[in-house]
Amino acid sequence: MIKALGAKLYAAWSHHKNEKWIKTPLETQEKVLKELIKQGAQTRFGKDHNFEKIKDLKTYQKEVSVRDYEGFKPYIDAILEGEKDVLWKGRPLYYAKSSGTTSGAKYIPITKASMPQHIRAAREALLNYIYHSGNTSVVKGKHIFVQGSPVLEDYKGVALGRLSGIVAHYVPGYLQKNRMPSWETNCIEDWETKVDAIVGETQKEDMTIIGGIPSWVQMYFERLTAQSGKPVGELFPNFSLFVYGGVNFEPYRGVFEKLIGRTPASIEFYPASEGFFAYQDRQEDSGLLLLLDHGIYYEFIVAQTFYDEHPTVHSLAEVELGVNYVMIISTTAGLWRYNIGDTVQFTSTHPFRIIVSGRIKHFISAFGEHVIVSEVEQALKEAIEQQEESVRVREFTVAPQIEPKEGLPYHEWFIEFDTPPQDKIAFALKIDQAMQAKNIYYQDLIVGKVLRPLIIREVVKEGFTNYMKSIGKLGGQNKVPRVADNRKIADVLEAYLVKK
Repeated sequence: MIKALGAKLYAAWSHHKNEKWIKTPLETQEKVLKELIKQGAQTRFGKDHNFEKIKDLKTYQKEVSVRDYEGFKPYIDAILEGEKDVLWKGRPLYYAKSSGTTSGAKYIPITKASMPQHIRAAREALLNYIYHSGNTSVVKGKHIFVQGSPVLEDYKGVALGRLSGIVAHYVPGYLQKNRMPSWETNCIEDWETKVDAIVGETQKEDMTIIGGIPSWVQMYFERLTAQSGKPVGELFPNFSLFVYGGVNFEPYRGVFEKLIGRTPASIEFYPASEGFFAYQDRQEDSGLLLLLDHGIYYEFIVAQTFYDEHPTVHSLAEVELGVNYVMIISTTAGLWRYNIGDTVQFTSTHPFRIIVSGRIKHFISAFGEHVIVSEVEQALKEAIEQQEESVRVREFTVAPQIEPKEGLPYHEWFIEFDTPPQDKIAFALKIDQAMQAKNIYYQDLIVGKVLRPLIIREVVKEGFTNYMKSIGKLGGQNKVPRVADNRKIADVLEAYLVKK
């Protein structure tokens, strides 16, 4: 009772505090940029880019070019060697290790100034849910976030690990007794062994909040139901909030509803090693509230112009609804005009809400169609909704088939079904029609007979899991790319197809 009352009061305080910056978004962002420039002026990067002379956004954009991890690598290498005051004051608290680029794994600095913003954003997202829903019962039971190991390495005096493992060290004291699984289980490196141990520890507990990347939570749910013979919702009658991030939940929704037996409330997070950018602030709205007062300054480049020699960069005041933008960030971790590789679309400007539409490098444009992640996800969702019978998808990815053995080229959809459609050819046609409606370039290629309609290749049960295991990326923050402009994944998945 005391904890529930405390949560309600804390949620109200958090809501009113955030309303101040939500109502003054442009002024808030201007203050953030000025403070970032002020703090960065004494760093090596700041001195290299004349931060002391920067008085406004125009000058900042002139002095500092947009760059990705490769562009920052000389500075990050210096930090890794122990140099201080390079991108931000002092040395980082952590290095968040994330997926590789052309130079191998990325080591993203997390500083004393940026780490609290990760924790603050997650806390505010949960408090925001409590404030609007009135559901304080979520704080009474047990909570689990299916995540990577919290075991950190020491890299020349700085702790190194996955972001989810780093964050695990910051669970507040008042939630420690509610936290699942045990520290020992959370430290298990082998993913399948870890999931089995989590099942053993949690299946008789009063779970109220469950979170993680949907594909790995799905594995946890499947093993819970297999071991208990009961749906998750029956095992955990008070489970009322699912928290997720990393991928769009919609492709998994049907399978989750089957596994749970009902539909709990859900909150989408948008965290990354580089920062916590947004969270879903309304249950009735799928858009994510862009966090403007959390030590991050945002700029946006229209995705279709991103690779132009001099693309126009838009401030928050200039963005438009429904346009696919590459998001550029400047942060208290010393990432200056950094391209994180994500594309977003604005669903609202009062307040500023976004959806994550994909990755600037994850698209299909083998024939100039530039198909993006959000288009394939939405097309699949619409095709499922049009089916008279229940169709559930476990996982999927799409790649171009440029050199088929016969006929025209096509887009090849590798889909692992939980419940397949009775007529896969008709189902594929529904997806293709939805794709044509969403992407005029794709439609022109189909109508002009440059491409033929897409073809579905059915992947065997557990096929994607076994594929991820085969490349050493099972569990944690790893996820299957939805689209690729090459056949790297598709060619390997040929070994996991249902035999005709």
